[in-house]
Amino acid sequence: MALFNKRYHPAGTAPGTLSKERSADAKPLRIQLIDYDSAELTILDNMTAEKCGPYLERETVTWINVEGQPTEGALRELGASFGLHSLALEDVLNTGQRPKAQAFPDYLFIIMSLPVMAEDQVNVHQLSLFVGDRFLISFCEYEVTALDPILDRLKLAASRMRSRGADYLMYSLLDFVIDRAFPVLETFGVQLEEIEEQILDFADKESLGKIHQIRRELILLRRNLWPQREVINQLLRDESPLIHEDTQLYLRDCYDHTVHVMDLLETYRDMVASMLEIYLSSVSNRMNDVMRVLTVIATIFIPLTFIVGVYGMNFDRSAGPFSMPELGQPLGYVFVWAAMLAIAVGMILFFRSRKWF
Repeated sequence: MALFNKRYHPAGTAPGTLSKERSADAKPLRIQLIDYDSAELTILDNMTAEKCGPYLERETVTWINVEGQPTEGALRELGASFGLHSLALEDVLNTGQRPKAQAFPDYLFIIMSLPVMAEDQVNVHQLSLFVGDRFLISFCEYEVTALDPILDRLKLAASRMRSRGADYLMYSLLDFVIDRAFPVLETFGVQLEEIEEQILDFADKESLGKIHQIRRELILLRRNLWPQREVINQLLRDESPLIHEDTQLYLRDCYDHTVHVMDLLETYRDMVASMLEIYLSSVSNRMNDVMRVLTVIATIFIPLTFIVGVYGMNFDRSAGPFSMPELGQPLGYVFVWAAMLAIAVGMILFFRSRKWF
């Protein structure tokens, strides 16, 4: 798994200005417009800021979704067309911002983190929302198709979204972004279960590397997802006139989802810490098993080495009756081997009876 791909605010940039250094990272923009009410739905692709302007004057709800990493000039043009503050545009341009909610006179500015898991790689993309009375403008560096489930709901004439305002569309996007964390965390859960089985079977350095890698990514994921709970809490606490009372109920459910996400995150972090302990215990137990076997082998050879050492002393048998009389026995060599084998077998049986190996 790869670490999170992020771009941060360049040092030394004056507040409220757009950095020209971001132009090199820019990707082609794609603007999609969705205009709807309870009776009609209009979906237009590859739009321009100038063409989107008239729709903002209508009594319908207008959702303008901008995909890509815009250049300074393109973002300045969009900001001028939609009346967006330069401070907010600066946060849109320099992705990797901490999730937050900020109130402006005519709209709310919200930043959320969208986690995406693809090919065992996790990335966190920034989703920026400008929520007005009858409009919502979203900036996402990820593909527009990522928000297709929301668009599919809008296509249903009986959908609750069609009869509600931009604040309910905002809730739907926030709920969608928060819920995207669940499959990502579930992937981590499956990986942790596999690593646990692998560790219990055989703990090696590869398992330790995977544990540390998941631990780092969970820390980074927590850093991006933890502030989202405060964002929802702020929207509930501030009681903005742009958010209707009936939508507040749905935001409370959204807040519950953020709490659930953080509970799962903390659970998996605890599992990683436990696996590190299991790994160390497994390595320690394996080392103890090796040392136990070596100790048993060494202990068995201690008396045998003693016997061999004694009979390795070259005393002259003819010098006296106590100068190793066994050397004169015709079966002395056989008796010594038999004694050593009996001692070795006896020690092995004794160790087995005590369950030392």
